[in-house]
Amino acid sequence: MFRHQGKSRTLQHNLRIAIILSFVAGVVNVSGYLAFKQLTTNVTGHFALFIDDVARFQFWKGTIYFLYIFSFLLGSFFSSFLIEKYNENKRLNVFAIPTIIESFILITIGILSNFVNITYPNLVICTLLFAMGLQNSFVTKISNAVVRTTHLTGLFTDLGIDISHLFFAKYKPQSKTIQSNIKLRIYIILFFFAGGLLGGFLYSRVHLELNTLIFGAFILLISLFYDDIRYKFIKGKRKYHQKNQYLNTKTTT
Repeated sequence: MFRHQGKSRTLQHNLRIAIILSFVAGVVNVSGYLAFKQLTTNVTGHFALFIDDVARFQFWKGTIYFLYIFSFLLGSFFSSFLIEKYNENKRLNVFAIPTIIESFILITIGILSNFVNITYPNLVICTLLFAMGLQNSFVTKISNAVVRTTHLTGLFTDLGIDISHLFFAKYKPQSKTIQSNIKLRIYIILFFFAGGLLGGFLYSRVHLELNTLIFGAFILLISLFYDDIRYKFIKGKRKYHQKNQYLNTKTTT
């Protein structure tokens, strides 16, 4: 699910990566909000607050919301830049790079929260937004903009549009594609919600607090390594069958 690109990607590939990443985004969203009372997976609310401060001529106060927005943008840029830079390297899974960086950020914040008093929460919020920018950028690129996992506004909009298309005969030839898109969007919404529920439970009830982010990072890393091992296994199996076919052909001739 982290390797297939373009026409080689199927609905199953997109579903798998959407489930993992939307679940992790849900965990990060709730953990960040419970810890700092700020959104840490999208910038829509921050943009509104930034505009409000600018309208009141409180430019300095609005700077922090601008930094939140810029951090998400920087994460998106950095992820895309890395993918484009190393895309020609056929031996390297370029989409693993931003995933590993995101995991490192989540683990670092979780571990440091146990030993350091967070006196600069805005720095942590910016870092989490950077990580979510990384994630949203690489999943957008790998799925050709089919999958978005860090916020739900656009998802609910697209879901409403897709459902409405089912009521019109002119969209009947595209019904399978529309149904696949509906299924994908529902999965993303459900797993974002599930990640939020579990993240809230681990943060508040189990008292993991920001260690919940480490849990999210482990999900990312496990899915990444599982995908890599599975890819190597399938590739090795294919080579084995090709070798046997070649030997059998050579023997018969």
